[in-house]
Amino acid sequence: MNITITPRAAHRLQTISETDSNPELALRVSVESGGCHGFQYLMSLINAKDIDPAEDTVFENEEVARKTGDYKAKIVMDEPSLELLKGSSIDYTMELIGSQFKVTGIPGAKSSCGCGTSFDIA
Repeated sequence: MNITITPRAAHRLQTISETDSNPELALRVSVESGGCHGFQYLMSLINAKDIDPAEDTVFENEEVARKTGDYKAKIVMDEPSLELLKGSSIDYTMELIGSQFKVTGIPGAKSSCGCGTSFDIA
């Protein structure tokens, strides 16, 4: 099961980490029932020490960052969320209404809402 971290998302996470003087910063992505399309994803910043190795999967782009000089980032997901989002990407978008981390390219999604945080599974 794989989740891709875009360079833009990795850069933003590293910037936040440096601003907060917290090298252990990670982005937790979880999915719950709700939203206008059945499921919605939620994101929060956490400290890596709060990751539960029995429940969570951590995705890091450290190897890619080392080879390409890109920014390092950690994404954390629990198993049920990972099942719904596997194969997708975590991106950071900057739009007129604001900027946000966003899940893109969810393989099993058949539709999503206008704001992009709610989706249906085929």
